[in-house]
Amino acid sequence: MSSSAPTTGTQRVVNANPACCSIPPVQSNYTPKGTYKEFAGFKKVYVTGPPSSDTALVSIFDIFGFYPQTQQGADKLAVAMNAAVYMPDFFEPDAPFPIARFPPQSAADKDALQAFFAGPAQPERAVDALVRVGGALRAAGATRVGAYGMCWGGKVAILAGSKESPVFDAVAALHPAMLQASDADNLAVPLGLFISHDEPKEEYDSMIEKLKQKPYADKIAYKYYPNMFHGWAAARADLENEENKKEFEDVYSKLREFFAGAFERDRGGTQTTRL
Repeated sequence: MSSSAPTTGTQRVVNANPACCSIPPVQSNYTPKGTYKEFAGFKKVYVTGPPSSDTALVSIFDIFGFYPQTQQGADKLAVAMNAAVYMPDFFEPDAPFPIARFPPQSAADKDALQAFFAGPAQPERAVDALVRVGGALRAAGATRVGAYGMCWGGKVAILAGSKESPVFDAVAALHPAMLQASDADNLAVPLGLFISHDEPKEEYDSMIEKLKQKPYADKIAYKYYPNMFHGWAAARADLENEENKKEFEDVYSKLREFFAGAFERDRGGTQTTRL
């Protein structure tokens, strides 16, 4: 981010998306189907799906960490793709932003949230760890490896897909924070991009146009959800709400289709839905 970014109190604003910084998580009664284990240098990784599968996905959770709705999405992908889905605790050794201080009301809490985005949830900080997990999955025998992230995690996935000789075959972002059209410039693998009305649509539109010029243009997937909000596919999802549940199901179906298509080397036809 530019050094001229605004400040709240004494902390520079890293994430200026108002929705990301104000919509709280929603409680859920869902019971995750996976288990926790150590993997690739992480002490805590949520793992769901068949561990022997040659298809593996890495999930980057939102700022609230392990949350039932986020794990529910991972469970759905694991079943639908017969894939092993790994969700590391990317905030280790720190913790997710405390729920008791969210949404931030005081200047101190607002500064603390921006400091969180500049520290534990700084996308660049997590990229190397994500790449390490992808490499470990390949070493363990996975031949098709993808990554997807929500909120700040979407940015992490995009950056990982922009590495020289990327370890991932494809990456995806759901309601990503800090989205910029320039994120497409160095992308080396197909991208799935799914945004709500709370993300900058002009950046999204410009990004899609850039992706259409890439050699993998026939593998990209994207959809704009004008009726949804930042976080509808992760911890902020209210799955008791019929519309949210419908679009939650839809985006994970689109995500499955995207990865299945991107993993098929000779498949054609860009997946486009609702510009």
